[in-house]
Amino acid sequence: MLDLKLEDVDGILVRYNVALEKEMTPDEAAEELYPKDKLVYPIAKAIYEGEEDDVIEGLEAAIAAGKKPIDLIDNALMIGMGVVTRLYDDGIIFLPNVMMSADAMLAGIDFCKSKTTDVPEAKGKVVCHVAEGDVHDIGKNIVVALLRANGYDVVDLGRDVPVDEVISAVVANKPIMVTGTALMTTTMYAFKEVNDKLLEKGIKVPFACGGGAVNQDFVSQYELGVYGEEAADAPKIADAIVAGTKDIAALREEFHKH
Repeated sequence: MLDLKLEDVDGILVRYNVALEKEMTPDEAAEELYPKDKLVYPIAKAIYEGEEDDVIEGLEAAIAAGKKPIDLIDNALMIGMGVVTRLYDDGIIFLPNVMMSADAMLAGIDFCKSKTTDVPEAKGKVVCHVAEGDVHDIGKNIVVALLRANGYDVVDLGRDVPVDEVISAVVANKPIMVTGTALMTTTMYAFKEVNDKLLEKGIKVPFACGGGAVNQDFVSQYELGVYGEEAADAPKIADAIVAGTKDIAALREEFHKH
């Protein structure tokens, strides 16, 4: 029979996370972050819960109370998504939760747009694609959803996109950033062609690359390459660019592991 002192027992309980039962659940953590405004609160909560119908219902109530639809995009929908992003960054919720919330937020944005003639100003334009020869687009779809949920105008070129089509889209749209995803090692080398052809045209736009086949060392070979380990890095890199960090070296310093 073990002879344990009381302090030993307390230590074991903490060591094996029994004490975690007393910590906040994800829902309780979200509750701490919701805005106090009684009209905005239900919208933010509905976004966290990924409930599109509840988001629309909350928006309808806010509009009926006198809030402008265009203002609700920044002052309610973005705030709700900010709660989700904070919890994801802290490891409290996970990517499926973020995707559900992003879909709910995008539904809210579409609803607000339908209720006004005002056009919300996007933070910037981003061209997204899956590397030529690669048909795996789940990662790209997540990147697109998160960028849109964070206020960016996304030009989604889809999957298996020819290099020249990427270049043409960049020339036509003048984005603040290009993203590329690749799941297959046989397709990721298309990123080199995209990089080289952009440079040939004198275009030095940050090229954020990621996906299962890609790692930081690979992306760092290319002059325009910035590595994004997770889909959620895409809006963070875009935000850094909008905030003034357009130099590739500076972006690598901020987002690459050293």
